Amino acid sequence: MITSKKKVIHLIHQILKLNLVFFIITLINSFIPAQTSVQIPHLEIQTSGSTQLIVHGQPFLMIGGELGNSNASDLKFMEWIWPKLDTIGLNTVLVPVYWELLEPEEGEFDFSLLDGIIKKAREYDMHLVLLWFGSWKNSMSCYVPQWVKTDQKRFPRAVNEQGRGMEMLSAFSVNNRKADARVFTELMKHLKQIDGKDNTVVMIQVENEIGMIPQARDRSKQADDEFSKPVATELISYLQKNKNKLIPAFYDLWGENGFKTTGTWQDVFGVGPVAEEIFSAWCYARYVNDIAEQGKAEYPLPMYVNAALIRPNYKPGQYPSGGPLPHLMDVWRAGAPAIDFLSPDIYFPTFAEWCRRYHQSGNPLFIPEVALDENTAANAFYAFSQHEAMGFCPFSIEYLADPQNAKLSKVYYLLRQMSTFILASQGKDKMRGALLDEVNQRDTLEIGEYRFNIAHDYTFAWAKHAEGPWPRVGGMIISVAPDEFFIAGSGIIVTFETNPPGKATVGIASIDEGKFVDSKWIAGRRLNGDQSHQGRHLRIPTTDIGIQRIKLYTYK
Repeated sequence: MITSKKKVIHLIHQILKLNLVFFIITLINSFIPAQTSVQIPHLEIQTSGSTQLIVHGQPFLMIGGELGNSNASDLKFMEWIWPKLDTIGLNTVLVPVYWELLEPEEGEFDFSLLDGIIKKAREYDMHLVLLWFGSWKNSMSCYVPQWVKTDQKRFPRAVNEQGRGMEMLSAFSVNNRKADARVFTELMKHLKQIDGKDNTVVMIQVENEIGMIPQARDRSKQADDEFSKPVATELISYLQKNKNKLIPAFYDLWGENGFKTTGTWQDVFGVGPVAEEIFSAWCYARYVNDIAEQGKAEYPLPMYVNAALIRPNYKPGQYPSGGPLPHLMDVWRAGAPAIDFLSPDIYFPTFAEWCRRYHQSGNPLFIPEVALDENTAANAFYAFSQHEAMGFCPFSIEYLADPQNAKLSKVYYLLRQMSTFILASQGKDKMRGALLDEVNQRDTLEIGEYRFNIAHDYTFAWAKHAEGPWPRVGGMIISVAPDEFFIAGSGIIVTFETNPPGKATVGIASIDEGKFVDSKWIAGRRLNGDQSHQGRHLRIPTTDIGIQRIKLYTYK
C-alpha cells in the first residue's frame, strides 16, 4: 500500500514538472515574433503611380525573352536552349503551358513537363513567366485537349456569319469556361505547392492574344441573344463612375452616341462593328476574369493579358477584335478586375507609339512579345527608361543569331548592370529615354534644370555610316544629382541646354566611361578630349554600346 502511494506522489510531481515546462515554453514563445510568411511575387504601386514587380521582397526588372510556341513542349528539345538563354543574359523566360498536355484526359493532370522546366530555370538562376495557352491562343483554340475539341455539343464553338462553327471556343459557354477554370486552378494550386517558397515563377499570362476574327463578334444564337439584351449594368456603372478618367479614345466613342446609360449594345455604342467589338471585349473579359479569379484564390501571382495589335486603318473584324487593346482598356478593367494589367505584343515599326498607348491611365508597361530584329536592342533602352517598363521580352529569343556577340546580348549585359539603378529611379522623374532613326533623327528630353538635345549619331559629320537605311538607335538618361547624369545607349549624340533655354550656357565638367559592378560605379577613361569634341557633346557611336557619367555646369 505504501509503495502504491509513493508511485502516485511521484507521478503527480512529474505532471507538475511537465506543466511547468509547458508554461515556460508558452511564455517564451509569446515574446518571439511569429515567423514572417514567405512573400510571393506581387505588384507594388509606388506613391508616384509607377508599378514595380516585387520578387523576394525586392523590385525586379524582367530582362527577358519569350520562347517559340512549340519549343517548351519537350524537355529534351529544350536542352540546347537553356545555355543559349544564359549566354544572351536573360533573367526571365516566358514559357507556354499547354492545356492539352497538362490535362490530356479529363480530370487527369500531368505536371511533369512544367516541373522539368521549373527545375532547369532554377539551375540557370532564371525566373519564369508562364503563358497559359488555355481556351485561346492567337484567337484560336488550338491548344485545348482533344476531348474538348471533339465534343462540340458540350464545348461549343464560336459561329461565323454563315452559321458554321469556327476554330475557337465560344466565350458564352459555361462548360468552356468551367473546364478552363478548373485546369487553371489546378495549375495554380500545383505552383503554390512546388514553387511557393522559391518564387521561380513570378507572373502568369492568362490566355494568349484573345480576339474575334474575321468578324467582330460571335454569331451563335447565345451570342445573338446576349447582344440584343441591355448593356451589362456592371459596365454602365463603371463608365458612369469613371467618366472623367476614361481612356480618351473610349470616352470619344461613347460620347459620339450621347453617353447613353441604358439600352442595348447598339443603343449605347452605335450600330455596326464598333458596338460588336465592345460587346466581344466585355464577354472575353468576364470569361478571363473568372479563370484568373479562381486561380488567384489558390495562388495569387500577378496576372495579365496580352494583345495582338491593330494594323493601320484596319476595322473591327479585320484584327483580333475585343482583345485587351488600348481603346478597350476601360471595358477590360470593368469586366476583369482580377487581371492586373494589359500588355502589347509589338511587331510593328511604330514601337514608341504602342508603348505610349499602353503606358497610360495607370496601366504599367510590360512587353511580353516584341519582334526580334535589328531594332530590338534600341527598343529595349527606350522601353525601360522612357516608360519604366517592368519587362521586355523578344519573341523566339532562342533563335537569336550569334548570342555571344549579338547587340541585344550586349545591351542586356548593360541593362543587368544598371537594373538596380534603373529600378531606384522609377517614378522619381529622374529618367528619360530616346528612340531615333532616319525619319526621327532628333529628340529633346528634360530632367530638372537641364534640357538634353539627343541626335542620331549619323547626324555627326565624322560618324561612320553603314550602308542602307539609318539603324534605329536608342539611349537612356538617369539623374544622379542635379548636375550629374548617367547616359547609356548606342548611336546617340547629346548636347545640353538649361531648362528653360537661355538662362546660361551649359558646359561639360567631365565625362567618364565605365560600368557597374555589383551595383557600384567603376569609372574608366576620362573622355574630355576628342571623344567629347572638346567639350561640345557626349557621344556613344553606333559601333559602341556603353555607359558614360557626365557632370555639367553653367556659365555666362
